[in-house]
Amino acid sequence: MTTSTDLRATPARERPKRRHNPITWVQRGGLTTLLFLLPLLIIFGVFSWSPIVQAVVMSFQKTNLVTPPTFVGWDNFVAVFTDPLFWIAVRNTAYFAFLAVLIGYPVPLIVAVLMSEVRRFKGLFSVLAYLPVVILPVVSVLLWKIFYDASPTGVFNTILGWFHIPPQPWIQDAATAMPSLVLQATWAGAGGTIIIYLAAMTSVAPELYDAAEVDGASLWGKIWHVTLPQLRGILFITFILQIIATAQVFLQPYLFTGGGPANSTTTILVLIYQYAFTNSLGGAYGQATALSLMLAVFLAVLSIVYFRLTARWSDN
Repeated sequence: MTTSTDLRATPARERPKRRHNPITWVQRGGLTTLLFLLPLLIIFGVFSWSPIVQAVVMSFQKTNLVTPPTFVGWDNFVAVFTDPLFWIAVRNTAYFAFLAVLIGYPVPLIVAVLMSEVRRFKGLFSVLAYLPVVILPVVSVLLWKIFYDASPTGVFNTILGWFHIPPQPWIQDAATAMPSLVLQATWAGAGGTIIIYLAAMTSVAPELYDAAEVDGASLWGKIWHVTLPQLRGILFITFILQIIATAQVFLQPYLFTGGGPANSTTTILVLIYQYAFTNSLGGAYGQATALSLMLAVFLAVLSIVYFRLTARWSDN
């Protein structure tokens, strides 16, 4: 008779292999586990996978959700690709993403580094940094819409007047509308990323900073040679998350300008909304779902390629 002590003393390659079959799976509690998971699986399937499957099917149909759908094959995708507004939306979305990375990506890191050097009132500064995230997005957009008043008496133009800078058109002009949207989006979303960076900085060993000080490193030297390398993995994750978020920007262009002026802020999600809801019951829901699937596939491929390219960099 083989005892548990004998099994522990037996090398792994000489131990008898356990056979996995439905009977042993049930005996080990697999059926009970499945019963507990079944409600969650049903809810996840109905509310997550079912809409995805319906969207895929609808992308090959012509329907207004009232009359019976008609199968049209790839016509919805062809109609989206041949729509001149589609390429304008792609260009605007890419422009928004570029400005968001150029302006909005380094700002939370800079603020977090400065806050980490503060010795007093650090909790107060953390609350102030996170406060814009607590404000409802619609409320913050409507508030900034008042700030962006293009008249000389507008809030921002009044502040510029103190420095003898002429009034700016802000969201009323095609040239300045998109940068104005990026400015508000950065203010509204930076707080969460700042808190993430501050939490990540607590895991950096203080001995590394002490060694840098012994070597005569300045504040910038400690940031460049200690802080940034230790935060490399977090920086890569927040970068791809920001790209995904900017590719799906909708609230700012819809509430600020409605896609204008002259379609200068029409993004991909705004175009999807226009396809689906601008014509009441005659909405092009097939084209809207087709464009949604194209965006989802693009973001999935981009994420896979990005993580493959940065996997080695984030570990070294």
